[in-house]
Amino acid sequence: MARNTVSRALHDLGLSAWFGGTLANAVALNPAAGEAGKDTGKVANAGWNRWTPVNAVAIGAHLVGSVGQLIGNRGRISQQEGVASMSALKTLLTAAALGVTAYSRSLGQVVNGTGSGASNPSSRSGTKPTKRTKAEIAAAQEQLDSLQWVIPALTGALVVVSSYAGEQQRASEVIRGVSRR
Repeated sequence: MARNTVSRALHDLGLSAWFGGTLANAVALNPAAGEAGKDTGKVANAGWNRWTPVNAVAIGAHLVGSVGQLIGNRGRISQQEGVASMSALKTLLTAAALGVTAYSRSLGQVVNGTGSGASNPSSRSGTKPTKRTKAEIAAAQEQLDSLQWVIPALTGALVVVSSYAGEQQRASEVIRGVSRR
């Protein structure tokens, strides 16, 4: 029981930080950086560079917790109707969110220049280039402008599916799901 509680906590805390942090940065950091004038790109890069290690820990915690939950619920996955398909959906959403997060990070490194935070690209906000922005950086910013919403959408969908998974663990649902199988 204790292992399942730890797995659930890691899963939920990691997912909540991954979701909340990327949403907050899309809603607040990127637009607020536009108020920095000529330092907009530098401010956005500094904010995202500070978030990256926290996000990496959050994602790691979520993945460790997810694996722990899969191990702890392997009997239910094979015996309770609907649990295997829910687990497959969670795995697919997690893989998509990981892929978009990794791709966004690589685009962020293009915008950031060397990855050291020293770059100060011309920018109207964290994800909106100006006419003076170099073509390669502008292209990366335009992709990031869309992707900044994809990560919270995918991780938000994971929150919804995880809530459904929690409902499947109610005793009445387990009995009903096992008897239908």
